[in-house]
Amino acid sequence: MSSLMRKAVLPDKDLPQKWYNIVADLKNAPQPMYHPATGQPATPEQMSVLFPNEILKQEMSSERWIEIPDEVQDILKLWRPSPLQRAVALEKALDTPAEIYYKWEGVSPAGSHKPNTAIPQAYYNKKEGTKRIATETGAGQWGSSLALAGSLFGIEVKVYMVRISYDQKPYRRMLMETWGGKVVASPSNETKAGREALAKNPSHLGSLGLAISEAVEDAAGREDTKYALGSVLNHVCLHQTIIGLETQKQLAMFDVEADVVIGCHGGGSNFAGLAFPFVGANMTQGKKVRCIAVEPSSCPSLTRGTYAFDYGDTAGLTPIMKMYTLGHDFVPPGIHAGGLRYHGASPLVSQLLHEGLIEARSVNQIPSFEAAVQFARTEGFLPAPESSHAIRAAIDEALEAKKLGKKRVIVFNLSGHGHFDLTSYEKFLKGELQDYPLPDADLKASLGGLPKL
Repeated sequence: MSSLMRKAVLPDKDLPQKWYNIVADLKNAPQPMYHPATGQPATPEQMSVLFPNEILKQEMSSERWIEIPDEVQDILKLWRPSPLQRAVALEKALDTPAEIYYKWEGVSPAGSHKPNTAIPQAYYNKKEGTKRIATETGAGQWGSSLALAGSLFGIEVKVYMVRISYDQKPYRRMLMETWGGKVVASPSNETKAGREALAKNPSHLGSLGLAISEAVEDAAGREDTKYALGSVLNHVCLHQTIIGLETQKQLAMFDVEADVVIGCHGGGSNFAGLAFPFVGANMTQGKKVRCIAVEPSSCPSLTRGTYAFDYGDTAGLTPIMKMYTLGHDFVPPGIHAGGLRYHGASPLVSQLLHEGLIEARSVNQIPSFEAAVQFARTEGFLPAPESSHAIRAAIDEALEAKKLGKKRVIVFNLSGHGHFDLTSYEKFLKGELQDYPLPDADLKASLGGLPKL
């Protein structure tokens, strides 16, 4: 019988009790967010229309460690700590000297990493008396996670789901509704932003930026409602660092250290959750771990975007943030990785990239699905299309190690399962998927409306 260690599972007592805030270790302080109406730095009082006070404190905090409330830890222990697994069969198939490890976040009730922030966000809203939360969702992983959290804390959840994903992923919508969430396709006729988009294009595929506009408009218009975001913002990245903190402990159980850490990138929370603790160790302990954010070539904010101040949504209702952006008017093609169809990027991820502390690359849809199928046929788990981008990069890194004849320890975040994405896999297996190369002219056109501060 093989004695090779396949997975590391931490006991409940080793669940991290604090989140790591990378802001504390940055050489340069993050840029402030600006209010969309005044063009001045947004104040906590202005932001409190959308967010509970404790979330705002975390958003603006520079403390290195922030306590995870006991009530939040108790719920997280339903599935956390999540396993770190070694992809032994994939290594063998690739005939590589590299060791490949994946953090398996698909074990959560919602099937992805998103409950890591949905639970604390719902908790803080409940503590401050919020009755209803409005949000957006792309592939549906965030919407289903917040619907789960809402059901656990007795909060009504309204989800504006990007139209193309609403059509592609009906079972993800049904999951949200099972947990009590109310789901509409975005753009919808329920908001001014949605009606204006439909008036211009009745067949609008939707985008995360537009769905955010609808959710923000909804929340700002009701006293009983707050807004919750599943990615991009500092507090969301903070909550997700539980992934990387666990991974560091689990790599020690394997008696290895990471050379390369990889996460798929849409808004940035999945990548940040795994990578930020490793970037922090690079900055404070002299480690030299390469951290790579992998995005779709059809929505390449990090690799082809502009580092500038921009709105986080299409209608210009959100605070203005310094980030890599394709322009808030950019509408990405209808790729099947719906969670990665966002025009911008986390300000913190953007700053790390701008300062040369992380790397970014883009991959096309078909090579990503090829990697996902190879992973499924060797390791058994069916990845979400978003996660397949990280798998593609991990395989490429392993093949590069083979070419160089060097051992390399590669760690990636398998951010969710693909059980609700079988229509996408069906299209891939039938040869019906396509890639979407973006001409430079299309990208430049969407940058014409950047806000002037």
